[in-house]
Amino acid sequence: MPQLPLLYSFIRCPYAIRARMALVYAGIRYELREISLKNKPMEMLAISPKGTTPVLQLTDGTVLEESLDIMRWAIAQNDPERWQFPVNLSELGQRLIAVNDLEFKQNLDRYKYYVRFTKPQAFYRSQAESYLQTLNQLLQQHDFLLSDRPCLADIAIFPFIRQFAHVDLQWFENSEYQALRKWINLYKSSKLFLRVMERS
Repeated sequence: MPQLPLLYSFIRCPYAIRARMALVYAGIRYELREISLKNKPMEMLAISPKGTTPVLQLTDGTVLEESLDIMRWAIAQNDPERWQFPVNLSELGQRLIAVNDLEFKQNLDRYKYYVRFTKPQAFYRSQAESYLQTLNQLLQQHDFLLSDRPCLADIAIFPFIRQFAHVDLQWFENSEYQALRKWINLYKSSKLFLRVMERS
């Protein structure tokens, strides 16, 4: 068994980014193993045959294979800024994450890798914009997605919106999503994000 929780990660993967952010936020010491997607280590595949990052092996041998499970485990250990959803906003927070993971991520991939698909890039961008509009409207009401303080939803969603923005940064910077841009830039310049993006 590992002496510290052992995290298999890929630095640019948005799922891995949100897991690392939660672990660092919670002050959890862990061993980081950055992998190559073209040469996945056999020891990772032995505990998680799905072969995607992140994967966290706890010191008791428990394996967490999903980034949200890692995030929830981390903040269950320590949640200094109360990232747990407020009871009255829990359903909205979970719904925003579900739409991000199940719908927006698919549109993001098609937008980013549009040459692999049948339609122009702008078509796939337009498919994603209803979600951007939803987030922007929420952020016009308060500083973060659910209220004036950050929560699990902000961290779970941010890496995907960041990736979307960087597909065509000029378009995004000139878009109507002013509140969303402010929110992204807040996280992009945060000590938490900069720390988890450092290469070991």
